[in-house]
Amino acid sequence: MTSMRPFTGWLTVAVFLLFGAGWMTHLNYAMALSLFVWLFLVIVWVAFGVVHEAETLAEMLGEPLGTLVLTLSIVVIEVVLISAVMLASQGNATLARDTMYAVLMIVLNGVVGLGLLMGGIRHYEQTYNLKGASAYLSVIIPLTIIALVLPNFTTSTHDGTLSPVQAVMFSLLTIGLYGIFLWLQTGRHRGYFVAPDAQPIDPKEMEHQRPEALDKKALLVHFALLLVNILPIVILAKSMAKILDYGIDVTGAPAALGGIVIAVLVFAPEGISALIAIRADRLTRAINLCLGAVTSTLGLTVPAVLGISLFTSHPVLLGLAPSGMVMLVSTLILSSITFSNSRTTMLEGAVHLSLFVVFLVLVFSP
Repeated sequence: MTSMRPFTGWLTVAVFLLFGAGWMTHLNYAMALSLFVWLFLVIVWVAFGVVHEAETLAEMLGEPLGTLVLTLSIVVIEVVLISAVMLASQGNATLARDTMYAVLMIVLNGVVGLGLLMGGIRHYEQTYNLKGASAYLSVIIPLTIIALVLPNFTTSTHDGTLSPVQAVMFSLLTIGLYGIFLWLQTGRHRGYFVAPDAQPIDPKEMEHQRPEALDKKALLVHFALLLVNILPIVILAKSMAKILDYGIDVTGAPAALGGIVIAVLVFAPEGISALIAIRADRLTRAINLCLGAVTSTLGLTVPAVLGISLFTSHPVLLGLAPSGMVMLVSTLILSSITFSNSRTTMLEGAVHLSLFVVFLVLVFSP
């Protein structure tokens, strides 16, 4: 099963290298739909291989490094898919914004809501490491406001875009803040991201605690397998981008649907992993996956898309519509309330899911 995933991915790559150019020049509705379904299923299937290898590395490296490897692996795929569409001839100026917004809504409201509801039904109450969740939110809130809200209120440009100076400075700020967070997460405050019952020593001691000896050969093998699973997705991203762009244009579907498709495509395996962790009463790991995914998305996607925009002179519209800003701020406030207590129940899950339903309604009926 494990070897079938990369085999399927590389076989699809070979087929598209041989016949893809011809298919793309003669696209029609039926062919585009067939190719989209094919690529969607293959990419999701191979993405589960990425998750499998990342989780193997997670067991070897321990928390929070293990979860970080999984999160970064998934976000790299997302950045590649967005970049592929942006670099396409008919690149969508709002795709990066729509994808980041969709990730925030799907993860913070959809996955978190469903997970807390399931966890509440199964375990009544669940506990997690409050300090870790607070650390994530302290980074997510400013990065989200800077990326998706502030561009609507600057006067250097119009229509929710950024000037070159703003793009460079905000990219450096985002990279710097995300880098500081990673340094603290993997060093000084590593204990914040470990389940409370798995943290028997003082956090100050954890910074200087020596990790257990690792099997470097096995570690390299699994890193290689991780790359073998990621590369087909990277190569197929360009074809997927063209088909997605064509489909939205032909069907007249909402432009935001492209961002939702990429968000679902990329984060389905990680979302399932988070739900499995919650079902097993490992809420801290699930929070590391969910909030870590959002943090990494903002920390990596914003600099990547702004860099591509500056390099190609392709405009990137980041500012959300008024309804989107209301939903975003509501989600951030709700998340802050949900993760202000070290215990969660079904109620928090139901409220988050309610916001997720509102998000879906607004996509198709703005």
